[in-house]
Amino acid sequence: MSLRVLSASDVERISLAFSLVDLQCLMAQVFHAVSASSKPEEGGDHEGDQGTRASPVQIPHRTSVATENHTVLFMPAHLGRLSSRNLDTPGSLTAEGTSIKIVSVPKASDPRGLPATTIVLDETKGSAKAVVNSRTLTALRNAAGSLLSTSLIARRTPKHIVAFGAGNQILYHLDLHLRFFPQVEKCTIVNRTLNDRLELLVRRLSQSFGHIQFASFASAPSPDSRSIEGIEEAIGSADIIICATSSTTPLFPSSWVSPGTHLILIGSYTPQMHEVDTDLILRATSGNGQLLVDSRAACFKEAGELISSKVGQDQVTEIGEQLPKGEFGELDIESLKLQFEVPFKGLNPPTGRKGGSEGVTIFKSVGIGLQDVAISSAVVSRAEELGIGAIIHNYDI
Repeated sequence: MSLRVLSASDVERISLAFSLVDLQCLMAQVFHAVSASSKPEEGGDHEGDQGTRASPVQIPHRTSVATENHTVLFMPAHLGRLSSRNLDTPGSLTAEGTSIKIVSVPKASDPRGLPATTIVLDETKGSAKAVVNSRTLTALRNAAGSLLSTSLIARRTPKHIVAFGAGNQILYHLDLHLRFFPQVEKCTIVNRTLNDRLELLVRRLSQSFGHIQFASFASAPSPDSRSIEGIEEAIGSADIIICATSSTTPLFPSSWVSPGTHLILIGSYTPQMHEVDTDLILRATSGNGQLLVDSRAACFKEAGELISSKVGQDQVTEIGEQLPKGEFGELDIESLKLQFEVPFKGLNPPTGRKGGSEGVTIFKSVGIGLQDVAISSAVVSRAEELGIGAIIHNYDI
Protein backbone atom coordinates (compact mmCIF):
# COMPACT_ATOMS: atom_id res chain seq x y z
CA MET A 1 0.00 0.00 0.00
CA SER A 2 1.25 3.48 -0.87
CA LEU A 3 1.38 6.60 1.32
CA ARG A 4 0.58 10.08 0.01
CA VAL A 5 2.52 13.02 1.50
CA LEU A 6 1.11 16.53 1.03
CA SER A 7 3.47 19.45 1.59
CA ALA A 8 2.47 22.96 2.63
CA SER A 9 2.47 24.08 -1.02
CA ASP A 10 0.35 21.06 -2.01
CA VAL A 11 -2.19 21.91 0.69
CA GLU A 12 -2.29 25.57 -0.33
CA ARG A 13 -2.83 24.68 -3.99
CA ILE A 14 -5.73 22.37 -3.11
CA SER A 15 -7.39 24.56 -0.49
CA LEU A 16 -7.34 27.63 -2.73
CA ALA A 17 -9.44 25.68 -5.22
CA PHE A 18 -12.19 24.98 -2.69
CA SER A 19 -15.22 27.21 -3.18
CA LEU A 20 -16.41 29.24 -0.19
CA VAL A 21 -19.81 27.57 -0.44
CA ASP A 22 -18.24 24.10 -0.34
CA LEU A 23 -16.10 25.04 2.67
CA GLN A 24 -19.15 26.26 4.56
CA CYS A 25 -21.10 23.13 3.64
CA LEU A 26 -18.18 21.01 4.83
CA MET A 27 -18.20 22.70 8.24
CA ALA A 28 -22.00 22.47 8.32
CA GLN A 29 -21.68 18.68 8.10
CA VAL A 30 -19.36 18.73 11.11
CA PHE A 31 -21.58 20.97 13.22
CA HIS A 32 -24.67 18.97 12.26
CA ALA A 33 -22.93 15.79 13.41
CA VAL A 34 -21.99 17.37 16.75
CA SER A 35 -25.54 18.53 17.44
CA ALA A 36 -27.18 15.35 16.13
CA SER A 37 -24.98 13.15 18.32
CA SER A 38 -26.61 13.36 21.73
CA LYS A 39 -23.64 11.82 23.52
CA PRO A 40 -20.36 11.71 21.53
CA GLU A 41 -17.72 9.27 22.63
CA GLU A 42 -15.36 11.07 25.00
CA GLY A 43 -12.68 8.44 25.19
CA GLY A 44 -13.05 6.59 21.94
CA ASP A 45 -13.22 2.82 21.65
CA HIS A 46 -10.87 0.99 23.99
CA GLU A 47 -8.08 -0.95 22.36
CA GLY A 48 -9.27 -4.42 21.51
CA ASP A 49 -12.99 -3.54 21.51
CA GLN A 50 -13.28 -4.68 17.91
CA GLY A 51 -16.71 -6.19 18.37
CA THR A 52 -18.44 -3.02 19.54
CA ARG A 53 -20.36 -0.80 17.16
CA ALA A 54 -18.34 2.35 16.48
CA SER A 55 -19.99 5.68 17.24
CA PRO A 56 -20.18 7.97 14.18
CA VAL A 57 -18.82 10.83 16.29
CA GLN A 58 -15.73 10.21 18.40
CA ILE A 59 -13.60 13.00 19.87
CA PRO A 60 -11.20 11.55 22.45
CA HIS A 61 -9.49 13.90 24.86
CA ARG A 62 -6.26 15.29 23.46
CA THR A 63 -2.97 14.04 24.87
CA SER A 64 -0.07 16.40 25.54
CA VAL A 65 3.64 15.69 25.86
CA ALA A 66 5.98 18.38 27.22
CA THR A 67 9.45 18.56 25.70
CA GLU A 68 12.29 20.99 26.28
CA ASN A 69 11.23 23.32 23.45
CA HIS A 70 7.60 22.43 22.74
CA THR A 71 4.36 21.10 24.10
CA VAL A 72 3.18 18.47 21.64
CA LEU A 73 -0.56 17.86 21.32
CA PHE A 74 -2.07 14.66 19.87
CA MET A 75 -5.70 15.04 18.76
CA PRO A 76 -7.49 12.02 17.24
CA ALA A 77 -11.08 12.10 15.96
CA HIS A 78 -13.50 10.05 13.88
CA LEU A 79 -16.53 11.16 11.88
CA GLY A 80 -18.72 8.53 10.26
CA ARG A 81 -21.03 8.79 7.27
CA LEU A 82 -23.72 11.43 7.76
CA SER A 83 -27.37 11.42 6.85
CA SER A 84 -27.68 14.45 4.59
CA ARG A 85 -29.87 15.47 1.68
CA ASN A 86 -28.27 16.40 -1.66
CA LEU A 87 -24.75 15.72 -0.40
CA ASP A 88 -23.59 13.43 -3.17
CA THR A 89 -23.49 16.00 -5.97
CA PRO A 90 -20.30 15.87 -8.08
CA GLY A 91 -17.46 17.90 -6.61
CA SER A 92 -19.05 18.24 -3.17
CA LEU A 93 -16.78 17.96 -0.15
CA THR A 94 -17.73 15.17 2.23
CA ALA A 95 -16.84 15.27 5.92
CA GLU A 96 -16.00 11.76 7.06
CA GLY A 97 -12.95 9.79 8.10
CA THR A 98 -10.48 9.15 10.89
CA SER A 99 -7.39 11.22 11.57
CA ILE A 100 -4.97 12.38 14.22
CA LYS A 101 -3.53 15.88 14.23
CA ILE A 102 -0.17 16.51 15.89
CA VAL A 103 0.57 20.11 16.86
CA SER A 104 3.75 21.43 18.46
CA VAL A 105 3.29 24.59 20.52
CA PRO A 106 6.71 26.26 20.83
CA LYS A 107 7.89 28.17 23.88
CA ALA A 108 8.29 31.29 21.72
CA SER A 109 5.84 32.50 19.09
CA ASP A 110 6.50 31.78 15.42
CA PRO A 111 5.12 34.07 12.68
CA ARG A 112 4.63 31.02 10.46
CA GLY A 113 2.10 29.55 12.88
CA LEU A 114 2.28 26.27 14.76
CA PRO A 115 3.98 23.20 13.26
CA ALA A 116 1.15 20.75 12.58
CA THR A 117 0.73 17.44 10.76
CA THR A 118 -2.38 15.33 10.25
CA ILE A 119 -2.30 11.59 9.56
CA VAL A 120 -5.38 10.41 7.65
CA LEU A 121 -6.30 6.72 7.84
CA ASP A 122 -7.70 4.36 5.24
CA GLU A 123 -11.19 3.60 6.54
CA THR A 124 -11.18 0.03 5.24
CA LYS A 125 -7.68 -1.17 6.09
CA GLY A 126 -6.98 1.05 9.09
CA SER A 127 -3.52 1.95 7.84
CA ALA A 128 -2.20 5.46 7.22
CA LYS A 129 -3.01 6.64 3.69
CA ALA A 130 -1.83 10.26 3.85
CA VAL A 131 0.38 12.63 5.82
CA VAL A 132 -0.82 16.22 5.50
CA ASN A 133 0.99 19.43 6.40
CA SER A 134 -1.63 21.18 8.56
CA ARG A 135 0.17 24.37 9.54
CA THR A 136 -2.57 26.46 7.89
CA LEU A 137 -5.49 24.02 7.84
CA THR A 138 -6.58 24.80 11.40
CA ALA A 139 -6.95 28.46 10.49
CA LEU A 140 -8.80 27.56 7.29
CA ARG A 141 -11.33 25.27 8.98
CA ASN A 142 -11.92 27.79 11.77
CA ALA A 143 -12.45 30.57 9.25
CA ALA A 144 -14.87 28.42 7.25
CA GLY A 145 -16.90 27.70 10.39
CA SER A 146 -16.96 31.38 11.30
CA LEU A 147 -18.02 32.37 7.79
CA LEU A 148 -20.89 29.90 8.12
CA SER A 149 -21.98 31.65 11.32
CA THR A 150 -21.98 35.00 9.52
CA SER A 151 -24.10 33.57 6.71
CA LEU A 152 -26.57 32.09 9.20
CA ILE A 153 -27.14 34.77 11.83
CA ALA A 154 -25.51 38.10 10.89
CA ARG A 155 -28.08 40.89 10.66
CA ARG A 156 -26.80 43.03 7.81
CA THR A 157 -24.58 43.02 4.74
CA PRO A 158 -21.10 43.94 5.99
CA LYS A 159 -19.40 47.11 4.82
CA HIS A 160 -16.78 47.38 7.59
CA ILE A 161 -14.93 44.52 9.32
CA VAL A 162 -12.74 44.98 12.40
CA ALA A 163 -10.24 42.29 13.41
CA PHE A 164 -8.18 41.86 16.58
CA GLY A 165 -4.92 39.94 16.07
CA ALA A 166 -2.44 39.52 13.22
CA GLY A 167 -1.81 35.79 12.96
CA ASN A 168 -2.94 33.09 10.55
CA GLN A 169 -6.40 32.96 12.11
CA ILE A 170 -7.05 36.59 11.24
CA LEU A 171 -5.49 36.20 7.79
CA TYR A 172 -7.81 33.33 6.87
CA HIS A 173 -10.88 34.85 8.54
CA LEU A 174 -10.46 38.09 6.65
CA ASP A 175 -9.58 36.39 3.38
CA LEU A 176 -12.72 34.23 3.43
CA HIS A 177 -15.04 37.02 4.59
CA LEU A 178 -13.69 39.58 2.12
CA ARG A 179 -14.03 37.13 -0.76
CA PHE A 180 -17.56 36.08 0.24
CA PHE A 181 -18.77 39.64 0.84
CA PRO A 182 -17.49 41.86 -1.99
CA GLN A 183 -19.59 44.72 -0.56
CA VAL A 184 -17.00 45.29 2.19
CA GLU A 185 -15.40 48.72 1.79
CA LYS A 186 -13.22 49.03 4.88
CA CYS A 187 -11.18 46.71 7.10
CA THR A 188 -9.53 47.74 10.37
CA ILE A 189 -6.95 45.50 12.06
CA VAL A 190 -5.99 46.02 15.72
CA ASN A 191 -2.86 44.37 17.10
CA ARG A 192 -1.00 44.78 20.37
CA THR A 193 1.86 46.50 18.54
CA LEU A 194 2.53 47.81 15.05
CA ASN A 195 5.02 45.03 14.36
CA ASP A 196 6.34 43.39 11.19
CA ARG A 197 3.72 40.67 11.40
CA LEU A 198 0.90 43.21 11.24
CA GLU A 199 2.59 45.10 8.42
CA LEU A 200 2.99 41.89 6.41
CA LEU A 201 -0.66 40.96 7.00
CA VAL A 202 -1.95 44.35 5.84
CA ARG A 203 0.34 44.31 2.79
CA ARG A 204 -0.79 40.82 1.79
CA LEU A 205 -4.49 41.63 2.15
CA SER A 206 -4.09 44.96 0.36
CA GLN A 207 -2.57 43.19 -2.63
CA SER A 208 -5.49 40.75 -2.79
CA PHE A 209 -8.26 43.29 -2.11
CA GLY A 210 -7.15 46.53 -3.70
CA HIS A 211 -10.63 48.09 -3.55
CA ILE A 212 -10.78 47.90 0.26
CA GLN A 213 -9.47 50.60 2.59
CA PHE A 214 -7.24 49.06 5.27
CA ALA A 215 -6.32 50.70 8.57
CA SER A 216 -4.31 49.41 11.54
CA PHE A 217 -3.95 50.38 15.19
CA ALA A 218 -1.84 49.29 18.17
CA SER A 219 -3.75 48.57 21.39
CA ALA A 220 -0.80 48.07 23.77
CA PRO A 221 1.22 48.54 25.83
CA SER A 222 0.11 52.18 26.24
CA PRO A 223 -1.95 53.37 23.28
CA ASP A 224 -2.23 57.12 22.84
CA SER A 225 -5.57 58.91 22.83
CA ARG A 226 -5.61 59.00 19.03
CA SER A 227 -5.30 55.21 18.84
CA ILE A 228 -8.01 54.70 21.46
CA GLU A 229 -10.36 57.05 19.62
CA GLY A 230 -9.59 55.34 16.33
CA ILE A 231 -10.27 51.87 17.75
CA GLU A 232 -13.50 53.02 19.41
CA GLU A 233 -14.71 54.64 16.21
CA ALA A 234 -13.85 51.54 14.17
CA ILE A 235 -15.70 49.23 16.57
CA GLY A 236 -18.72 51.54 16.60
CA SER A 237 -19.01 51.45 12.81
CA ALA A 238 -18.19 47.75 12.39
CA ASP A 239 -20.66 45.27 10.96
CA ILE A 240 -18.44 42.30 11.86
CA ILE A 241 -15.82 42.08 14.61
CA ILE A 242 -13.39 39.14 14.60
CA CYS A 243 -11.28 38.39 17.69
CA ALA A 244 -8.42 35.88 17.57
CA THR A 245 -6.25 36.64 20.60
CA SER A 246 -5.29 34.91 23.83
CA SER A 247 -6.21 37.97 25.90
CA THR A 248 -7.16 37.48 29.55
CA THR A 249 -8.91 40.87 29.70
CA PRO A 250 -11.67 42.18 27.41
CA LEU A 251 -10.32 43.84 24.27
CA PHE A 252 -12.98 46.59 24.31
CA PRO A 253 -16.11 47.50 26.30
CA SER A 254 -19.58 46.43 25.24
CA SER A 255 -20.66 50.07 25.05
CA TRP A 256 -18.48 50.59 21.97
CA VAL A 257 -20.32 47.92 19.97
CA SER A 258 -23.32 48.98 17.86
CA PRO A 259 -26.63 47.11 17.84
CA GLY A 260 -26.83 44.38 15.22
CA THR A 261 -23.06 43.81 15.04
CA HIS A 262 -21.92 40.23 14.47
CA LEU A 263 -18.94 39.12 16.57
CA ILE A 264 -16.72 36.09 15.99
CA LEU A 265 -14.72 35.00 19.04
CA ILE A 266 -12.14 32.29 18.39
CA GLY A 267 -9.18 33.22 20.56
CA SER A 268 -10.07 32.12 24.09
CA TYR A 269 -9.87 28.45 24.97
CA THR A 270 -9.37 28.44 28.76
CA PRO A 271 -11.55 29.74 31.63
CA GLN A 272 -8.97 32.49 32.26
CA MET A 273 -9.19 33.98 28.75
CA HIS A 274 -11.71 36.73 27.93
CA GLU A 275 -11.81 38.56 24.60
CA VAL A 276 -15.05 40.41 25.44
CA ASP A 277 -16.81 41.47 28.63
CA THR A 278 -19.84 39.92 30.32
CA ASP A 279 -22.12 42.78 29.26
CA LEU A 280 -21.54 41.96 25.61
CA ILE A 281 -22.28 38.26 26.16
CA LEU A 282 -25.52 39.20 27.92
CA ARG A 283 -26.52 41.46 25.01
CA ALA A 284 -26.33 38.37 22.79
CA THR A 285 -28.62 36.39 25.10
CA SER A 286 -31.37 38.98 25.49
CA GLY A 287 -33.79 40.83 23.26
CA ASN A 288 -33.02 40.37 19.59
CA GLY A 289 -29.51 39.02 20.14
CA GLN A 290 -28.23 35.51 19.59
CA LEU A 291 -25.34 33.54 21.09
CA LEU A 292 -24.13 30.75 18.83
CA VAL A 293 -21.41 28.19 19.72
CA ASP A 294 -19.66 25.38 17.89
CA SER A 295 -20.12 22.94 20.79
CA ARG A 296 -22.21 23.69 23.87
CA ALA A 297 -20.31 21.18 26.01
CA ALA A 298 -16.86 22.36 24.92
CA CYS A 299 -17.61 26.08 25.23
CA PHE A 300 -19.07 25.81 28.71
CA LYS A 301 -15.94 23.96 29.75
CA GLU A 302 -13.29 26.08 28.00
CA ALA A 303 -14.61 29.51 26.95
CA GLY A 304 -13.78 32.04 29.66
CA GLU A 305 -16.36 34.57 28.44
CA LEU A 306 -19.24 32.11 28.76
CA ILE A 307 -18.08 30.73 32.09
CA SER A 308 -17.74 34.18 33.67
CA SER A 309 -21.06 35.43 32.33
CA LYS A 310 -22.90 32.51 33.98
CA VAL A 311 -25.33 32.22 31.07
CA GLY A 312 -27.41 29.07 31.03
CA GLN A 313 -27.03 26.36 28.43
CA ASP A 314 -30.60 27.05 27.31
CA GLN A 315 -29.51 30.59 26.37
CA VAL A 316 -26.99 29.25 23.86
CA THR A 317 -27.61 27.69 20.45
CA GLU A 318 -25.24 25.26 18.77
CA ILE A 319 -24.54 26.23 15.19
CA GLY A 320 -25.56 22.72 14.17
CA GLU A 321 -29.03 23.41 15.56
CA GLN A 322 -29.31 26.49 13.33
CA LEU A 323 -28.87 24.53 10.10
CA PRO A 324 -31.80 23.60 7.80
CA LYS A 325 -33.03 20.04 8.25
CA GLY A 326 -35.04 17.58 6.20
CA GLU A 327 -38.13 15.66 7.23
CA PHE A 328 -36.15 13.14 9.26
CA GLY A 329 -33.67 15.55 10.80
CA GLU A 330 -31.00 15.13 8.13
CA LEU A 331 -28.90 18.10 7.05
CA ASP A 332 -30.45 19.76 3.98
CA ILE A 333 -27.48 20.97 1.93
CA GLU A 334 -29.54 22.46 -0.92
CA SER A 335 -31.59 24.60 1.46
CA LEU A 336 -28.37 25.74 3.09
CA LYS A 337 -26.92 26.77 -0.27
CA LEU A 338 -30.08 28.73 -1.02
CA GLN A 339 -29.65 30.52 2.28
CA PHE A 340 -26.15 31.57 1.19
CA GLU A 341 -27.72 33.26 -1.85
CA VAL A 342 -30.15 35.30 0.28
CA PRO A 343 -28.38 35.96 3.60
CA PHE A 344 -29.23 38.51 6.29
CA LYS A 345 -32.92 37.82 6.70
CA GLY A 346 -32.75 39.20 10.23
CA LEU A 347 -33.04 42.72 11.55
CA ASN A 348 -32.57 45.85 9.51
CA PRO A 349 -29.72 48.05 10.75
CA PRO A 350 -31.07 50.14 13.64
CA THR A 351 -30.96 53.90 13.37
CA GLY A 352 -28.25 55.50 15.45
CA ARG A 353 -25.41 52.98 15.28
CA LYS A 354 -23.56 54.09 18.38
CA GLY A 355 -23.41 51.75 21.38
CA GLY A 356 -26.35 50.82 23.54
CA SER A 357 -27.72 47.64 25.06
CA GLU A 358 -29.59 46.36 21.99
CA GLY A 359 -28.80 42.88 20.82
CA VAL A 360 -25.75 41.63 19.00
CA THR A 361 -25.01 38.24 17.46
CA ILE A 362 -21.99 36.26 18.66
CA PHE A 363 -20.36 33.08 17.42
CA LYS A 364 -18.04 31.58 20.03
CA SER A 365 -15.79 28.76 18.87
CA VAL A 366 -13.16 26.78 20.74
CA GLY A 367 -12.61 24.37 17.85
CA ILE A 368 -13.73 20.78 17.34
CA GLY A 369 -11.51 17.85 16.41
CA LEU A 370 -14.05 16.76 13.81
CA GLN A 371 -13.22 19.90 11.84
CA ASP A 372 -9.69 18.54 11.40
CA VAL A 373 -11.08 15.24 10.15
CA ALA A 374 -13.30 17.04 7.66
CA ILE A 375 -10.78 19.47 6.21
CA SER A 376 -7.85 17.02 6.04
CA SER A 377 -9.99 14.26 4.50
CA ALA A 378 -11.34 16.73 1.93
CA VAL A 379 -7.80 17.82 1.04
CA VAL A 380 -6.63 14.21 0.67
CA SER A 381 -9.66 13.29 -1.44
CA ARG A 382 -9.04 16.20 -3.80
CA ALA A 383 -5.31 15.36 -3.94
CA GLU A 384 -6.18 11.81 -5.02
CA GLU A 385 -8.46 13.16 -7.76
CA LEU A 386 -5.83 15.59 -9.07
CA GLY A 387 -2.77 13.41 -8.56
CA ILE A 388 -1.13 15.88 -6.18
CA GLY A 389 1.49 14.94 -3.59
CA ALA A 390 4.51 12.71 -3.21
CA ILE A 391 3.73 9.00 -3.28
CA ILE A 392 5.74 6.52 -1.24
CA HIS A 393 5.08 3.19 -2.94
CA ASN A 394 5.07 -0.06 -0.97
CA TYR A 395 4.94 1.87 2.31
CA ASP A 396 2.93 -1.01 3.77
CA ILE A 397 2.02 -4.46 2.55
